[in-house]
Amino acid sequence: MSLRRAILGLRARQIVRAGKHLGQTLTKLGLRRPRIAVCGLNPHAGENGKFGKEEKRIVGPAIRELRKKTGFRIFGPESPDTVFRRAWNGEFDGVVALYHDQGLIPAKLLDFDETVNVTAGLPVVRCSPDHGTAFALAGKGRARADSFLAAVHLARRLVNRT
Repeated sequence: MSLRRAILGLRARQIVRAGKHLGQTLTKLGLRRPRIAVCGLNPHAGENGKFGKEEKRIVGPAIRELRKKTGFRIFGPESPDTVFRRAWNGEFDGVVALYHDQGLIPAKLLDFDETVNVTAGLPVVRCSPDHGTAFALAGKGRARADSFLAAVHLARRLVNRT
């Protein structure tokens, strides 16, 4: 969907659902009490309403509900321009992004070749290479298998913990 539609459709219940699924997946990977950051929607997470009210109206209530209903350590709303670097440096075990590119641009920048797409919350384990099918490279001898292999290895870890 378009960014405009994603923003207009943002609801606290979606953030709560994503946070729960992320926490459950991290728990399956061996983290007992994961540290999860939730991105703000606006630059600098809204700067207390200076750059938008969504953090106070939508993101903040979702974070409070996640804290209350899970045993996970939930942080946020965090500034989206720094939170992924902080997670990469070990401050957080996972990050809830509020729209597609907010999460995938930094993930692919940090580790494009081994980034894996996990669809959490399904009754089955679903992992795939994050870059997609790469049909444009098919038959040219230029495609790399790293992300595919990372997806297979992660799926195996998740299946063994289910």
